[in-house]
Amino acid sequence: MTTAADETSVLPPTPGAPATSLAELQAREITAWFGDRKVLDRVSLTMPAGGITALIGPSGCGKSTFLRILNRMHELVPSAQLAGQVLLDGEDIYDPAKRLIDARRAIGMVFQKPNPFPAMSIRENVLAGLKLTGTKASRSSKDGLVESCLRKGGLWDEVKDRLDAPGGGLSGGQQQRLCIARSLAIKPRVLLMDEPCSALDPTSTRVIEETMKDLAREVTIVIVTHNMQQAARVSDQCAFFLASQGTPGVIVEHGDTAAMFQNPQDPRTSDYVHGRFG
Repeated sequence: MTTAADETSVLPPTPGAPATSLAELQAREITAWFGDRKVLDRVSLTMPAGGITALIGPSGCGKSTFLRILNRMHELVPSAQLAGQVLLDGEDIYDPAKRLIDARRAIGMVFQKPNPFPAMSIRENVLAGLKLTGTKASRSSKDGLVESCLRKGGLWDEVKDRLDAPGGGLSGGQQQRLCIARSLAIKPRVLLMDEPCSALDPTSTRVIEETMKDLAREVTIVIVTHNMQQAARVSDQCAFFLASQGTPGVIVEHGDTAAMFQNPQDPRTSDYVHGRFG
């Protein structure tokens, strides 16, 4: 149980201004297992502060596993094991002295399927993260926080007159933007997004992509996507993951997105980004 002494006070972010300094995320020599099965082998990647990094590659190559490792969700699986480091501005989030809740505060997550709490209102959904992380705010600051996060999530103008309506009553694209707003309420420094548009129509996808570009001014974003056009549109850099013939996933190539799509250095990258497999 969280006590008042454990809670941290928070003020609403100022609309349009960074909530905190931009953060670099770095994975070093990440190797991961589920039981005896190795799923990633010595994966290293730097995700620059204030940029959008896209993780691309065919299904089963370890992209989503790698994403979950970046905020310590991998350890929720009983058989999961991990070697290597994940550094947030040079500090390892897996250091035994670091609390799990601190990693989750700093590194938020948006999942493939929108998952608003259906019994909660739109307002309550945005504020849910405060309770889960033991973050305290006054009623007036909560009102400002709700508006600020919904604006950043690109949803405010659509829901401002029905904040007490159920979050589960929104359309799929609106629910996904509500989940983004909920993640932003605890002011993360990094936002992880696991195929956030895969279940959405093209119009909703476009709105989510525009939201990501706006958010990158104040939060570092890492996105898993199977949509090569989306990766080309929204990301600053890409990392191409591949696993073949039962081998664990590795990064074949990473770098500037435009360069990887226009002049890839590895023929496997060229084949994948041009749709010849995957």
